[in-house]
Amino acid sequence: MGSDVQAHYFDGIHARAHPVTLQVADGALHILGEGIQRSIALTGVRWPERTRHGMRVTQLSEGGELHCANSAAWDAWSRQQGLSESVTVRLQQSWRGVLACLLALLALLGALHTWGLPLAAQASLLVLPHSVDVSLGEATLHAVDAQLMRPSQLPVAEKARVQAAFAQAVAHLPANDVPDWQLVFRASRIGPNALALPGGTIIMTDELVYLLERDTDVLTAVLGHELGHLQHRDGVRMLVQTTLLGTVGSLLLGDFSSLLAGTTALLGQAHYSRSAEHEADIAAVRLLQAAGIPPASMVTLFDKLSAVRKLKKKATDGDTTDGDDTDSWLGIAFASHPADAERVRFFQQAAVRP
Repeated sequence: MGSDVQAHYFDGIHARAHPVTLQVADGALHILGEGIQRSIALTGVRWPERTRHGMRVTQLSEGGELHCANSAAWDAWSRQQGLSESVTVRLQQSWRGVLACLLALLALLGALHTWGLPLAAQASLLVLPHSVDVSLGEATLHAVDAQLMRPSQLPVAEKARVQAAFAQAVAHLPANDVPDWQLVFRASRIGPNALALPGGTIIMTDELVYLLERDTDVLTAVLGHELGHLQHRDGVRMLVQTTLLGTVGSLLLGDFSSLLAGTTALLGQAHYSRSAEHEADIAAVRLLQAAGIPPASMVTLFDKLSAVRKLKKKATDGDTTDGDDTDSWLGIAFASHPADAERVRFFQQAAVRP
């Protein structure tokens, strides 16, 4: 037989440890000691993982264990017997291997977040019926009304004028490109804003109408952007993507307790991705061009919002602890959009394209 190593054998019946000598030969592990002579096929041995410290404990399929306190001697003996280690064991014993695995994990998580989740969310939209959008929209409108909005104070005639202007513009689009929509007005606790809810409801705040000085061209441009979100079902897509992200996080952390908590409220504070916002801007330009409205009308919105931010900053002198945090709450419809300068350039260039 080949070289051997000393260990202690526990038979799985008695607590007593038996000093033994271990040898490997003819495809078996041979356990030799006083009154002990066992041979176990190597396939029936669960070899311990190599670690920097600690006892080596080997489990036997037929019952019992082998303990070796001299880990260095055990590791040297294992190598002599040609007992190969798994790739996992070799990697975890190397700082380079650990670093490579960490980088690979970060790359995988990045790819999952950047491509995997959006693709999975997009695929989910193909099987989710429109009734899901409607139900989510109703729940979200209820949550938004309860937390962020008050009844509109706009004159009925003013609401009708804005709605008629938008409907007239939408009528220039192919009918199969127009999702179901309805426009509602609200007075806001969060300042000038507009947002599209799943199912077709578009909320426009009184404050935004006043900020844009009742200019129906600019208001139509804003509503065209929100219609773009409805066309692409961005609200439901965001909810599905957030739920998938929460599921992945829960699987990693083992906590599902808050997976779906507040998801309808989340839709009311939707921060869409840059690509989703750009697609909605493209839809707005398409609508404006079809209706004969200059796409540059949208630039007025950014000029007005910039003025609001400057006034806010001047009034608070950098203090963001007051209760009317208008700048941050522009996040529902605007604050998370791509940089204003980038979007202004997009609409200006669209205005000069043939």
